[in-house]
Amino acid sequence: MSHSRLHFQLEATATGSRARAARFRTLHNEVLTPLFMPVGTQATVKSQPVEVLEACGSQILLANTYHLLLRPGPEVFERSGGIHGFMRWDRSVLTDSGGYQIFSLPHSRAMSEQGAVFQSYVDGRSILLSPELSIQTQLSIGSDIMMVLDQCIPSTASEAQARAALEITQRWAVRSLEARGDALPALFAIMQGALFPDLRRQSAEGLMELPFDGFAIGGLAVGEAKSEREDVCAYAASLLPADRPRYLMGVGTPLDLLEAVHRGVDMFDCIIPTQLAKRGSIFTSRGLLQFRRSVYKFSQEAPDPACPCPTCQKYTRAYLHHLTKTDEPLGWYLMGQHNLHFYQRLMRQIRQSILDDRFLAFYEAMRPLLGVEDIDHPSVRPPAVRAPSRPALGAYEIHTAAAGFSSIRHRASGEIMHSVTPPIEEARSLYVGQSDLAGRLVETSVEPLIIWDVGLGAAANAMAAIQCYQELARTRPLRPLQIISFENDLDSLRLAVAHSRYFPYLHHQAPSALLAAGQWQSPVHPGLSWVLVPGEFQQVAATAPARPDLIFYDMFSARTASDEWSVEAFRGLFHVLGDQAAELFTYSTSTAVRVALLAAGFYVARGCPTGVKSETTVALTPSQAAVSTRDLLGAEWLRRWEKSHARYPESLPTTSRDDFDLIITQHPQFQPRTGVVA
Repeated sequence: MSHSRLHFQLEATATGSRARAARFRTLHNEVLTPLFMPVGTQATVKSQPVEVLEACGSQILLANTYHLLLRPGPEVFERSGGIHGFMRWDRSVLTDSGGYQIFSLPHSRAMSEQGAVFQSYVDGRSILLSPELSIQTQLSIGSDIMMVLDQCIPSTASEAQARAALEITQRWAVRSLEARGDALPALFAIMQGALFPDLRRQSAEGLMELPFDGFAIGGLAVGEAKSEREDVCAYAASLLPADRPRYLMGVGTPLDLLEAVHRGVDMFDCIIPTQLAKRGSIFTSRGLLQFRRSVYKFSQEAPDPACPCPTCQKYTRAYLHHLTKTDEPLGWYLMGQHNLHFYQRLMRQIRQSILDDRFLAFYEAMRPLLGVEDIDHPSVRPPAVRAPSRPALGAYEIHTAAAGFSSIRHRASGEIMHSVTPPIEEARSLYVGQSDLAGRLVETSVEPLIIWDVGLGAAANAMAAIQCYQELARTRPLRPLQIISFENDLDSLRLAVAHSRYFPYLHHQAPSALLAAGQWQSPVHPGLSWVLVPGEFQQVAATAPARPDLIFYDMFSARTASDEWSVEAFRGLFHVLGDQAAELFTYSTSTAVRVALLAAGFYVARGCPTGVKSETTVALTPSQAAVSTRDLLGAEWLRRWEKSHARYPESLPTTSRDDFDLIITQHPQFQPRTGVVA
């Protein structure tokens, strides 16, 4: 390989480990590894001024090419002396290429060999993000280290999908190098290959033939288990050259960083330090502290007695608890400042332990400390006794989690909807975000977009959709949106509206209007409406005023509402939809639910992670599947199903099992010749 623009120097490798310490020089400063790069997607690290970033020892910031291309745009950077002059940051900047947005915004773009055509969320215009435009934008931004444009896919993708993404990434890498030409910034390639060792090797060997200045390990932290990520990380790092930096993209917690350094990685980035700070949590020498807990209400201790950062030197745990409970922005700033100091101090300690050849001992000592909650005040599960003051109505009661958010509990079964994640946050991620509602609303169509909200409950999904529409409508015209909610028992919504202090997202006129009149029409936005269809969904679906484009299927689980997850229920829905192109989103990943959807005629794909679930489920009608890029279940899932204890629906007679086997195994989804599945 040719000489690197970074003048990389390997200083030490730890005994008994692949951990290594090195240094290299960018256009702005010397960089010591291992290092953590705070994420400044929009030319700012959330809530943190550059003075904090400098004081904690940040050497490189990460910014995102896709977002900065849209706003403020390359011209602003060109007139401001690049991103360094724009944000007054005089150390290094690494720019991501926009490849992750190709992965995370699947319905806002169209893929081709040339690149990805995106619809701008700023002004609705179409943009072809090609390798050439990505590099040109990064040059305009003034990046020190640029990334090639790559196609990122879920780490759990099939081998065929992973191979296709690898090959197009390889071709785009060549074009990125040509676009960079003789320009001074360094350029990193990105290894792909999902969880397949042979593909990882193929990717590494192909990229190492080209004169890149460093190599990133892509396609991890996007759906795989922690053990899988660590195994692939170790293997991938072992394939990369020793005389170039190795960068693991999008990872992670302090423990994740320690584990990856042990496996030979040099560079990291992640939003976790400031994201957790926003939620009131900090990493400390005594474990993870979550300041929503009342145990800190009177505590006069420093947040982390071992930390020299300004937050820990001046403020108490009681004050951070107060700021968290009152949602004061100062809390986000102070806790973000601490977390960034914690990360950077940890990286300096790791580096010194490598130089002193005592990393393995450091690793063994730190592992148990970095993966636990507050050692001194561990949370204690309250006794399983129902509090007499808990608000209740009919079959439901309000449940408040230890983290401070509330949700609805079914009293007879004990099932809690949204027990891990606040209802409105899960609604935004699993339903509104994954369906790309925002991208669909800005389409230039006069036809209304129809959402079927199946299982209204406490209206989190419908309200998340309404909030999305109202936020977008402030700045641009939108196509009409009609939400049609189905519910057979309105007591859960009545309970939540009556006690809306537990559900802040219900501080809106729409839920009360829906309960009173069965419908709501926005007085500000003529295109936004909400209709209630009361009754059992299977019986009333055919009477709905319009067929859906999107279905948010959010019933209580089969343990509580078994009929709603049966083959018969999904066959009825499939019949009602007819030839409609529609997608159904649900939290369930059970084999029984997925096989019921397949038996009904739907195509079934893996959905995004939520809460503790590493994936969810998306079902598609055949006409939608024909044009979809979703990660459909493939042969590997089929093999697991054939060995599953949930292979057949409980209601299926034994004499019908052979016929059921044929329905599933001969489903068009599993027949490559259809062209729907690679």
